[in-house]
Amino acid sequence: MTRKSTRALGSLLLLAGLSLAGGSYAAGPHEHEAHPAHGAVRLQLNAGKKWETDAALRQSMAQIRQAVDASRHDIHANKLGTEGYNALAHKVEGEVGNIVSNCKLEPKADAQLHLIVADLLAGAEQMAGKAKKAKRRDGAVKVIHALDNYAKYFDDAQFKPVVH
Repeated sequence: MTRKSTRALGSLLLLAGLSLAGGSYAAGPHEHEAHPAHGAVRLQLNAGKKWETDAALRQSMAQIRQAVDASRHDIHANKLGTEGYNALAHKVEGEVGNIVSNCKLEPKADAQLHLIVADLLAGAEQMAGKAKKAKRRDGAVKVIHALDNYAKYFDDAQFKPVVH
């Protein structure tokens, strides 16, 4: 395993732990300003405007959206099997790892992104069958909701929410 993939995996595991923390989160592998405690942070616009993005974030979110959209019909029809959900979960986790490894957002935008990343990872965990008593389909719905929030709160002119 390369140093970069080890670092990305460590970041991914950190964020996975954050997704289990019930809405709270902590700093990732880069510097952040202090985050409010006790789940007080919620998605919001930047003084009425969407948060800035960077190329790596836009590319990875587009990749997640494309993968989800390709499976959308089977998800809605309850026809996506275990292998399909596992593959989708793996794709989401990989793209989140890329986002985390290449994060170049300013601290306040980064803090907002952490909320979306936590939902993406929680959804991937459910899709992979790792969350007890959770349906894989509900994980896909959680990922779709995170993609909707990305479109609503982040400035990415090319990104279109998944139609559902």
